Amino acid sequence: MNDRQRLLAVLDYQDYDRLPIVHFGFWRETLDNWARQGHLSEDDARDWADGNPTDAVISRKLGFDFDYNCLFHPNTFLHPGFEPQVVQEFPDGSRHVRNACGVIELAKPGATSIPAEIDHLLKARPDWEEYFVHRLQFTPERVTKAQVRVNDKMIPWDEGGLDFLKADDRDYPFGLHCGSLFGVIRNTLGLVGVSYLLVDDEALYTEIIDTVAEVCFQCTKTALESGAKFDFAHFWEDICFKNGPLVIPEDFAEKVGPHYARITHLLGEYDINIVSLDCDGCIDLLVPIWLGSGVNTMFPIEVGTWNASIAPWREQYGKDLRGVGGMNKTVFARNRAAIDAEIERLKPLVDLGGYVPCPDHRIAPDAQWDNVRYYCDRMREVFV
Repeated sequence: MNDRQRLLAVLDYQDYDRLPIVHFGFWRETLDNWARQGHLSEDDARDWADGNPTDAVISRKLGFDFDYNCLFHPNTFLHPGFEPQVVQEFPDGSRHVRNACGVIELAKPGATSIPAEIDHLLKARPDWEEYFVHRLQFTPERVTKAQVRVNDKMIPWDEGGLDFLKADDRDYPFGLHCGSLFGVIRNTLGLVGVSYLLVDDEALYTEIIDTVAEVCFQCTKTALESGAKFDFAHFWEDICFKNGPLVIPEDFAEKVGPHYARITHLLGEYDINIVSLDCDGCIDLLVPIWLGSGVNTMFPIEVGTWNASIAPWREQYGKDLRGVGGMNKTVFARNRAAIDAEIERLKPLVDLGGYVPCPDHRIAPDAQWDNVRYYCDRMREVFV
């Protein structure tokens, strides 16, 4: 079996020869560290991106089969985005910078964490109508100008990428990114702003959700109607933290759930039956909403301080719910005994079926190269 066949066999509860060894990318600082240590070239560290040819090279060096985040990614949000602009500079070298979503962030020299948000261009209807609505209209270029990984190259959809996807003979899995129905909205308004907008102007709040969802639907529809073959579909949200959702679940089910259902119904018409969703944090209160809307694979199942696992979800929702993730990546900074213990913890979860272990987020800068290699070797020995 090849990697593509293995992934689909596991998630479809079919027989497979061995478990695929999967990851979810790296922090940039992780790759820089490994390059300084001589494990990677500087070119590898610089050129890496999820699912690109360099990602495949690094995966092989470590012993992974592939990055689950290997996707065709149409532009489903602002088109064009705002031109990044320095708004203000300070004596300590920090700056206020407006990003592509119109958010002013604090950029500090040497900082690697998520930057603090200072201000947001989108606050009320006048901002929406002047700066955002025209950037959220569907055009075919959102799909046709996106890149496709064709073996060891990245090629535009309309310059050979589509032909490759139509041929349907690749040996690695390749998914269709269907966008974000709320996470990008939260990013653009800010958590406080999006929370107040629901109360202050619910009509605008709903209109923004509907507009973003329509772009996602049309991009998905255009990609599917082209004849391209995808192995699974994928969404991104990141709308939870360690104690639960950053949204009101009932409101999310009412306003966003139907858009998920509309897109997943379309995917079903093209025989795509694995639909995954990337959301960090404690997602338990949103799982039934996603599952009821046709999203059946949770990712990356962050272990965190709340000990997320597929096991209680499977007990509650049955085999309709699948998972990719749930491997505690922090053991990469420890030792082989910790890695062995983590693999033992994963065994009964794999036995449930429909589950592929994967580090539960980007591999962090404290990860030791040899530990990651040891993990891959042991996973291949244990899960046959």
